[in-house]
Amino acid sequence: MTSGVKNRTRQAIIDAAIQLLAGNPACSLGEIAAAAQVGRTTLHRYFGERADLLAAVATEGGERLGRAATLADLNRGTGAEALLRLCREYFDLGSLLSLMFSGQAGECWESQDEQFLVGVIERGRADGSIDPALPPDWVITLLWSQLYAAWEYRAQRPEESRHHVLDLLTRTLSNALRQPPS
Repeated sequence: MTSGVKNRTRQAIIDAAIQLLAGNPACSLGEIAAAAQVGRTTLHRYFGERADLLAAVATEGGERLGRAATLADLNRGTGAEALLRLCREYFDLGSLLSLMFSGQAGECWESQDEQFLVGVIERGRADGSIDPALPPDWVITLLWSQLYAAWEYRAQRPEESRHHVLDLLTRTLSNALRQPPS
């Protein structure tokens, strides 16, 4: 078997695990194998135990979060603009976010150093695009809660377009970050 096939098989198993675990944290390895279109024996060749698969999911999650932050180009524009771009990038990680919020995939998001978020928020507080009365940890909690709400909203209403839900998300977050009128 070539390494390309091995990598694709391994990735298919990880992708299937993210999708299934997001909806059912108790799903079996057999269900994950079936969703990845491999046998359970093949899954066990790649991941000897469930904990090994969850560790790989956590690593993949951290990598996806990092790529999303890179795509958001956090050094451009105001702090609030950068945070909203990050929100848009994170939104497309729906299943991973659902898994992350369930706490079933390990702590992939903890490996994501939140200092970059604090820096973006502090920049927004300094440039006036984020209310300086809002502490960074509050803004980070707000970001995650609104992402979760948007993803759940879309999951419960599949007829809603991605664009519409993203508009609701960014509008809500933008209004929450703004300084109140004097």
